[in-house]
Amino acid sequence: MRHASGKYQNIRKLLAGLLVLFSCTTVVAQEYRYEIGGMAGTSTYLGDANQTNLFLGLNPGVGLVFRKNINFRWALKTDLMWGKISGDTKNTENVFFDHAEYKFSRNFFDLGGQVEFNFLPYSDKFAYLNTSRIAPYLLSGLGFTMAPGKQTAFGLHFSLGLGVKYKIKNRINLGVEYAIRKLFGDGFDSPDSEGFNLDNPYKINSGALKNKDWYNTLMFSVTWDFGPNNRECTNK
Repeated sequence: MRHASGKYQNIRKLLAGLLVLFSCTTVVAQEYRYEIGGMAGTSTYLGDANQTNLFLGLNPGVGLVFRKNINFRWALKTDLMWGKISGDTKNTENVFFDHAEYKFSRNFFDLGGQVEFNFLPYSDKFAYLNTSRIAPYLLSGLGFTMAPGKQTAFGLHFSLGLGVKYKIKNRINLGVEYAIRKLFGDGFDSPDSEGFNLDNPYKINSGALKNKDWYNTLMFSVTWDFGPNNRECTNK
């Protein structure tokens, strides 16, 4: 009986040890839960005054970024951004009624949320999990855009983009990201309501995706990790 009892005790100790090991491995699957930081770069416009050139009319853009790291591969991101766009119908092959010409410049504010997928498990630690301190990623999400003016534009946008993250040192990340944002309206390039503008200049009813405005952002970011997930495992 004593021999059997000792055998069961050894089994319980083994199971307890495996449980502790599993708990430790699971906890360190993501070192920090959150990132916060700033970004700066350029913003450009695509629409009736520029239909093809992704880098025509470069303007400044700055913002704040907050990221929740779910694990090495997946993250949720929220960003708040200010930017500027400009356009001139002289730069397009479109011909408008009465050969009208129009140029504009306006500010906008962007509040969005995206899901990110890292192609490589992103971390500067846990080499046994084949992590990498540099990781390209894809993003997709939704948000809201507001551009004040005599004709204020406000509406939903869909975002899609790609980027690269680099963990320069513990808790500090560098990033570069290019994203396009599809608006569900055609008034983004018409800050003035008087006279000719580019809010549906052909007076043609269209669907939610056709003849709508876009804008693109190229942003460089610096973020800081906080909210550690991993805790020292003890068997007390």
